[in-house]
Amino acid sequence: MRGPVSSGWLLVGLCAAVGAYCLLRMRSRVEEQRRAAGGEALMGFGMAVMAVPAAAFTLPAWVWPACAAVFGAAGLHALWTARAGARHLHHPVEAGTMVYMAVTMAASPGHGGGPGQGHGPGPPGIPLLTGALLLYFVAYVLVTGARLVPVAAVAPGGRGAGWGDRPELARACRLSMALATVAMLLTM
Repeated sequence: MRGPVSSGWLLVGLCAAVGAYCLLRMRSRVEEQRRAAGGEALMGFGMAVMAVPAAAFTLPAWVWPACAAVFGAAGLHALWTARAGARHLHHPVEAGTMVYMAVTMAASPGHGGGPGQGHGPGPPGIPLLTGALLLYFVAYVLVTGARLVPVAAVAPGGRGAGWGDRPELARACRLSMALATVAMLLTM
């Protein structure tokens, strides 16, 4: 990721923390939550890798095609599971965005793309796809943020849900990853 080193490392920490929490959410008793948490953990850890500041550490060239392949497969899986309902369409969009960012990073100088490849000096402005993705994720952040109101979580049997089964924490994770995606898209 291009940009200030300190904010890049903060983004790495945020994404890794979200990924770790999502791994813990995979222990939920609710099957749908376990499934979603697995994909979100993959996104969190993948975003942490992709957010490593280029000024501090240059990732090997093979990382970007590997990220594109992993997130392409994750996107196809998310698209397959989303066929049951439109409410899960955010996951394929998120995975597709990760593929787009990995391909863009691979083609840019300083990220393993080699000299003369990628985005050198050119017309100013934001590419159309990057702009469309920015609009989507900003809207997603606003909607998710508005929905981030504590919800009384009750597990089956009347007992309170464990901290890993709390829907507002899952929303906070999704909100954090969407904010990180906005930050990463802005630095492209």
